[in-house]
Amino acid sequence: MSTIDQNKDVENGLDELEKPFIQQPKYVDDSEEVANGSIWMVLLSTFVAVCGSFEFGSCVGYSSPTQSAIREDLNLSLAQYSMFGSIITIGAMIGAITSGRVADFLGRKGAMRVSAVSCIIGWLAVYFSSGAWLLDIGRFCTGYGIGIFSFVVPVFIAEIAPKNLRGGLATLNQLMIVCGASTAYLLGTVVTWRTLAMTGLLPCMLLLVGLFFIPESPRWLAKVGLQKEFESSLQKLRGRDADISSESAEIQASIDSLQGIPKVGLLELFHPKYIRPLIIGVGLMVFQQFGGINGIGFYASETFVAAGFSSGKIGTIAYAIVQVPITVVGAMLMDKSGRRPLLIVSSTGMFLGCILTGASFFLKGQDLFLEWIPILAVSGVLVYIASFSIGMGAVPWVIMSEIFPIHVKGVAGSLVVLVNWLGAWAVSYTFNFLMSWICVSAILFVTKIVPETKGKTLEQIQASISS
Repeated sequence: MSTIDQNKDVENGLDELEKPFIQQPKYVDDSEEVANGSIWMVLLSTFVAVCGSFEFGSCVGYSSPTQSAIREDLNLSLAQYSMFGSIITIGAMIGAITSGRVADFLGRKGAMRVSAVSCIIGWLAVYFSSGAWLLDIGRFCTGYGIGIFSFVVPVFIAEIAPKNLRGGLATLNQLMIVCGASTAYLLGTVVTWRTLAMTGLLPCMLLLVGLFFIPESPRWLAKVGLQKEFESSLQKLRGRDADISSESAEIQASIDSLQGIPKVGLLELFHPKYIRPLIIGVGLMVFQQFGGINGIGFYASETFVAAGFSSGKIGTIAYAIVQVPITVVGAMLMDKSGRRPLLIVSSTGMFLGCILTGASFFLKGQDLFLEWIPILAVSGVLVYIASFSIGMGAVPWVIMSEIFPIHVKGVAGSLVVLVNWLGAWAVSYTFNFLMSWICVSAILFVTKIVPETKGKTLEQIQASISS
């Protein structure tokens, strides 16, 4: 389909604009299936990139199993350890603010290198720390690194993947975050906190080595005018024998259409041309975080104890058992069912999970059906976690990487990721009683505003959503 034909479709009016989001046209081009090529380089590149996601999870999961040991060894007060635990979020916010600019200036691979080096410095500082000061510096550096990782990894995967595989591959970002956090927790029960810090170096080293063997994002190369490198990168990603002419022309036409457009800053994002994708990106991150996932995750064990179980370990074990396989299911469904259905099912399940958990404590307070209270509490938490894992955990990151034109992806993505980290911080401190209302609002938001992006190229998505 030519760029002229796409423009004619957009000019047909609002009904035609919404049509692709409801009913996918049967559009086929040479990049639909890499029939005569190979996707091994795409898979290798994705594997290297999600080492950053695993590092993200390792950093987040580090503080939970190490709290008592660090406090005892370094003689830290609760307030000092609380600073250590929370300063990662401050570093991540700063990383989020700078992530788009770094990724636009240094490229996607360059941004991942910066992230990995920052995390390595952070882990070494934690390992060699003998007091709170160096410990906090190390935690801040790892936070800065994962703040950039949280933006650049899904963006890189979206820009290199064929459109029929993009959703599933991008979901690996969330899966590896979950795996990294679970691994950190499990290792933390059998090794010392200093040894656990050293294990955080491994995904960073693997990432730095792997980056030498994978190509840069072809869309970024086209954006900065490196035409020869752009075509070489795309050819490597699609296979030596693949015909990339159609996909190359579409990407180049999209880049050419941006020539002469002034540099976009934060205030320009609120221009009518960009406001819809901005609302979608920010809105999804708000609902992801303010739906209460961090509150549920942090207090799952305490919730089960309060509901009548003798030990809180069942909460952590159940959390890990449910989250990882359900995230895998979500990855498998991403390019089959579409993004919107997963989000709607996910938000609905989270709402039901909140209702079940809340009902268990209501009954406990009224001394009614006491034998049902533990069952309701466990069911509610597990339904919530499973529902989050299948959609709301991964899909917002996938859509964030798809909806913005490449010339605003840096600044817009930085804002979206910053909102995510602000939400994570706010939920950790304040959120409990509004989770059910947020989940209901998320259902309405996805139904009315979020478009379906399955089966479209990044250029088609942006041509439709920004017009």
